[in-house]
Amino acid sequence: MIPTILPTYNRAPLSFTHGQGSWLFDEGGERYLDLAAGIAVNALGHADPRLVSALTEQAGRLWHVSNLYRIPQQQELADLLCQTSFADTVFFTNSGTEAAELAIKMARRYWFEKGDPRPGIITFQGAFHGRSTGAIAAAGSEKMTQGFGPLMPGFLQVPFGDLDALRAAIGPDTGAVMVEPIQGEGGIRALADEDMATIRAICDEFGLLLILDEVQCGMGRTGRLFAHEWAGIVPDIVMVAKGIGGGFPLGAVLARENAAAAMTAGSHGSTYGGNPLACAVGLAVSRIVSEPEFLQDVARKGAALRAELQALVDANPDLFEEVRGRGLMLGLKCRVAPANLVQAGYRARVLTVPAADNVVRVLPPLNITDAEISEAGQRLRRAVEVLRADAAGN
Repeated sequence: MIPTILPTYNRAPLSFTHGQGSWLFDEGGERYLDLAAGIAVNALGHADPRLVSALTEQAGRLWHVSNLYRIPQQQELADLLCQTSFADTVFFTNSGTEAAELAIKMARRYWFEKGDPRPGIITFQGAFHGRSTGAIAAAGSEKMTQGFGPLMPGFLQVPFGDLDALRAAIGPDTGAVMVEPIQGEGGIRALADEDMATIRAICDEFGLLLILDEVQCGMGRTGRLFAHEWAGIVPDIVMVAKGIGGGFPLGAVLARENAAAAMTAGSHGSTYGGNPLACAVGLAVSRIVSEPEFLQDVARKGAALRAELQALVDANPDLFEEVRGRGLMLGLKCRVAPANLVQAGYRARVLTVPAADNVVRVLPPLNITDAEISEAGQRLRRAVEVLRADAAGN
């Protein structure tokens, strides 16, 4: 029988009826500690009353009018994002993939308008920029591109973190460098702050645009509003999504005026992007996560959660190699199949996310409590016990 839902996901045998904060509840009433947060989406957990209020209030007034008209909620959110970031201008999308498409178009249009077309964009191996044909061409991995050719031309991948290879790859057609400060799908691989600064310097030396993909690592997840802030650099274009909507579909491209100047009327559009519902929720999220006190607390909680994970590594060196990441974007580098730990976690009632490079991601809501961090350590230890019991055949 043909499935009515296209089988592009290997879904877990779990179904949740409701959530509250850092917890999800299944059909049988079992409670799961959510250290996945919808893959870094539910920045404020489940059913946060501030977001529920923002959504329901807006839903009772106006859902959609299209970008043919001014949308006050969109303007207010754009103003806030520009006030709290490097950006001069914002375009709203529905997802990170759409943000990636616009970032690519923006970079290429920039050079076209200069009369010096440079379509080439250098990216890094292990990257993930979305699932569209342009985004998979940018990442370039066989897993994502196989069977979907011909691919969009103009992308060149270099080894992650190899700045000598980056410099050597720059040619007369190169117009931009696109990079995740922390690779999420790629295995919670973080560029060192000094390497981020060097990439910015290389772009300046060759006159290239620097595009940062902060879809997963942005909006407060590392303890700064944007991960690049740790390196003290100013990018030209930044893609965000996931956490900005707190669970409601929303993405954005933030840009400096010079980088975006060629995107004039008619050069891009979106039917749903920046609609009143999404922007009302995004505004509520952004007001909270951009507060310095909130970000400081994320950094503090990140250190506490890292300590729990490091204790797990230290106690089980045969199962784990290291803890990776920053803030509340953390990963366990495993010596076993990550899927096995994730599945053992289901039985321990704790949710995590697998990634490449043999890593299990730990991406809790940014407002996870101290008690829940302690509980996370306990439940992960229980997952390890389940994993060992399974390996022993018990």
